[in-house]
Amino acid sequence: MAVTLTLLKEDARSGARRGRLRTERGVIETPVFMPVGTQATVKAMTPWELERLGVGIVLSNTYHLYLRPGAEVVAAAGGLHRFMGWDGPILTDSGGFQVFSLGDLRKITEEGVEFRSHIDGSRHLFTPERVMEIEAALGADIIMAFDECTAYPAERLQVKEAAERTSRWAERCLAARRNSGRNPAQALFGIVQGGMYPDLRRQSLNDLMSMDFPGYAVGGLSVGEEKSLMYEILDGLVPLMPRDKPRYLMGVGSPDCLVEGVWRGIDMFDCVLPTRVARNGAFYCRDGRRAIRNAQYKEDWRPLDPECDCYACTRFSRAYIRHLFMSGEILGLRLATIHNLRFLTRLMEELRQAIEEDALEEYRRRFFLRWKER
Repeated sequence: MAVTLTLLKEDARSGARRGRLRTERGVIETPVFMPVGTQATVKAMTPWELERLGVGIVLSNTYHLYLRPGAEVVAAAGGLHRFMGWDGPILTDSGGFQVFSLGDLRKITEEGVEFRSHIDGSRHLFTPERVMEIEAALGADIIMAFDECTAYPAERLQVKEAAERTSRWAERCLAARRNSGRNPAQALFGIVQGGMYPDLRRQSLNDLMSMDFPGYAVGGLSVGEEKSLMYEILDGLVPLMPRDKPRYLMGVGSPDCLVEGVWRGIDMFDCVLPTRVARNGAFYCRDGRRAIRNAQYKEDWRPLDPECDCYACTRFSRAYIRHLFMSGEILGLRLATIHNLRFLTRLMEELRQAIEEDALEEYRRRFFLRWKER
């Protein structure tokens, strides 16, 4: 297989796993958080800085790169790795969620999704076969099957039809990969849908497992539902997923959700949240998420997080970073982004260590004693 997962340790009191995911471009320590580089860049970060933060893999967006600069441009550059100057592993999503987010600008049929570009209104058609062509041209190490994501809440019939169509599209993605013969080193993951209906989730997973993908993602969560409902779905689904293959929870990245996802046996996560909130002046610390523009930080000489080892925390105070934001200085959002990404990569390092040391239950307990979302 193009990627292989080696499990090093499994927690006896939960579903948590510690592993290593091997790709041609390097080994990824799991569980892992993947920063999102939508436009072939993690906003405000250079690849060198990402390496220094301990990032092992980044994610880029098929829909956005297809529209701009175009998959053919990225291919002419030698693929996404050369184009963006990142030597480590890359995952590209299929564009399914982005097309879903277009609302009235898209129309779903059995063939695929016809949509209008959010940039210039031009018409386009994504089919499973076309998406596989685009992802092959981009050249990421892990690529995702084209799926149909449903909103929350949604009627059961609508969710059922979308999940069944996702399974049929997954078969077409596999066939397109086999028939093209392009980029055999790429690993194609299937995406489990089914909304908030446990039986539809199980059926979607069974459909995909019959196709023997090298990895399985859970899509269609963190789309507006309560976190407790997301955890309920994961509790019923994750134990049924193949033990020897990576499990990826798409679009989830708040620290509390990462801890709970790892507890339930998820290996991979991604989300724009840490970088997006950083650019808007929010930072993570052990006690929760805080807004740096608050007046209480005007003369606060402590780091963003006294327990963090990132460049922002070892060199600058909350007061200084607040001053940068209040003055509209670019350095402020860069320092907040550096910190939030390091906070999450370090959180994952600690979770991996806790699993190795049979201390995850205690780590989780101590985390939630302090963590408060404000």
